[in-house]
Amino acid sequence: MPGAQRHVGGSVKREIRNSLISFLVELLIYGVLVVGYFFLVLNFLGDWLFRLFEHNRHFYAFMALALIVGQGLVLETLTRLLLGFIKPRTDD
Repeated sequence: MPGAQRHVGGSVKREIRNSLISFLVELLIYGVLVVGYFFLVLNFLGDWLFRLFEHNRHFYAFMALALIVGQGLVLETLTRLLLGFIKPRTDD
């Protein structure tokens, strides 16, 4: 049945297209959040981090790692929440 094969192929293409669109939306949201986070840290913690870098590099390294891990956790949570509002997942 050639018609059945085309239907399956179209379904796969539609699924790939939907996955790609979802990925691009997630990438855009995450990119905006990362840039916002960068400017917030630069604005509020920039001077403190610079002084910490000059006077206590071991603690600076620890704080830099803590900020990186915190950024990952917070931004991943925010991205998932925003995507939940934009495109709720449905169970097939």
